[in-house]
Amino acid sequence: MLIEKVKKFHIILASASPRRQEFFRKLGLDFEVRLKPVDEIFPEHLKGADIANFLSKLKAAPFLEELKANDLLVTSDTVVWHKDTFLGKPADDEQAYLMLKSMSGRWHEVITSVCFTRTNDQRLVSSSTKVKFKDLTDEEIRYYIKEYKPFDKAGGYGIQDWIGLIGIEEIKGSYTNVVGLPTQLVYKTIMEMLG
Repeated sequence: MLIEKVKKFHIILASASPRRQEFFRKLGLDFEVRLKPVDEIFPEHLKGADIANFLSKLKAAPFLEELKANDLLVTSDTVVWHKDTFLGKPADDEQAYLMLKSMSGRWHEVITSVCFTRTNDQRLVSSSTKVKFKDLTDEEIRYYIKEYKPFDKAGGYGIQDWIGLIGIEEIKGSYTNVVGLPTQLVYKTIMEMLG
């Protein structure tokens, strides 16, 4: 059984995201959550997927010296890319409002990069999903921010939240990627690393 094979790894998920942790549980993976603070700063010239790739590798760096032979460290980063601009996690209500207002009635791109690190191997995978919002009213945007406080989410929204249910017209690509982890790609990569 595949899940039995995975047990040769000690999987470390370096993410505080409850959504990513829940995905790992649903994949049937035994894992430990281990967190280290990282300043999520990237070079200004990077765009789109390059930002997510850079940050997911950056999050692995503090763990490198402590990894053991059977450890598999998983780090990841999700970014929203819209109108040639990076939309990270909003700092406050107004920033969340401006992000959602700019995406209203338009397509944007959600990119998640996942970095898999072992003592002798590091692999980086990335998934991109196009998402289109309907024309959101100011009332809808303000209600969502007040009730759901999406300050831990790239782009200021969660597709699984109320705003996603009432506001997303169309998506092209992986749904779980928009939530924060391209689960099919993660599973496939872990299986490949098992050899």
